[in-house]
Amino acid sequence: MTKFFMQLCRLFLGIIFLVAGINGYFVIFELEPFIATSPEAMALFEFDYLLVAEKSLEIICGVLLLSNQFTPLAITILSPIVANIFLLHLFVDHSLLLLAVLLVLAHGYLLFYYRKSFISLIERKPNRGQVPAAVTR
Repeated sequence: MTKFFMQLCRLFLGIIFLVAGINGYFVIFELEPFIATSPEAMALFEFDYLLVAEKSLEIICGVLLLSNQFTPLAITILSPIVANIFLLHLFVDHSLLLLAVLLVLAHGYLLFYYRKSFISLIERKPNRGQVPAAVTR
């Protein structure tokens, strides 16, 4: 059941971020987006390069999650993006708050599932010669 839920969260996040990233490129190229964009969210991207950077990361991480490659790296990169999406919908634009909560829950579950991949980052005095358990899987 745990692995099934992990796969479900991984695919959910992968699809959401891949579609949102592609939709963002429609906005960048001044085409009509196929999913409505929040005017409040677009106001945060005063400069186009920020939108390009974020949407590129969303597409890359969406593909990585869907292909089950470098999943811990993808969820690490998506952490600040998920936090910003959640805070935007919590405080500014409540229209997609439910989706933002689902993103936070799925992302949080993946962080918990892959916690052994991150544990060496918070060790006070790591052993320099020891290979982390996540690498030896």
